[in-house]
Amino acid sequence: MRARPAVRLLRLGRLPYAESLAAQERCVGRQRAAGPGGAGWLLLSEPAGPVYTRGLRGGPDPAGEERRLRALGAEFRRAARGGLLTFHGPGQLLAYPVLDLRRLGLSLRAYVGALEAAALGLCRRLGLPAARALPPPYTGVWLRGRKLCAVGVHCGRHITSHGLALNCCTDLTWFDHIVPCGLEGTGVTSLSEELQRHVTVDEITEPFLDAFEEVFQCSLTSHEESVG
Repeated sequence: MRARPAVRLLRLGRLPYAESLAAQERCVGRQRAAGPGGAGWLLLSEPAGPVYTRGLRGGPDPAGEERRLRALGAEFRRAARGGLLTFHGPGQLLAYPVLDLRRLGLSLRAYVGALEAAALGLCRRLGLPAARALPPPYTGVWLRGRKLCAVGVHCGRHITSHGLALNCCTDLTWFDHIVPCGLEGTGVTSLSEELQRHVTVDEITEPFLDAFEEVFQCSLTSHEESVG
């Protein structure tokens, strides 16, 4: 029987978004140096404060938009991922896999589908079987026409970065100031809203990891050392 690929799990906890990005970049460097046979990484974090991020596709008047959003009291950052504008903040799980797609035997499109499948696996475990992944441009996971989980990835020389953002107990009013992911006429939701109770990032971390291992057919091993 073929051994499952090893993926090192790095639990970053709640920290500033910029610090999670820095940890991700260090892991990307290590993964690239290791080559296709190296074990991958899965970085989990929860943003410590509100931050709007813009992907590679840009948009009209980015400077004016940045000033407007910063005036709300949020950070604004440009991210090397696909997609347009979205929000990250407390109460949201960020799961950023750093994987060599050659080792997994996945195309980029299949990889995005696997990320969505992991989020769907979590939803099933929580009793939300109606959650769905929809065709592009509606990437991510949706419930009753509202986005629960956003997916935006980058892949350079076969190495992935960025990943998914799952709303657990996120303050959804931050999304009122943008058109999330550039999709007019759509809304956002959270696990807390759908389950009608307070659902924290800590509560859903283990069932998410179970779903991730199931979908990616990998073995997660906790990594407590600094990646700096």
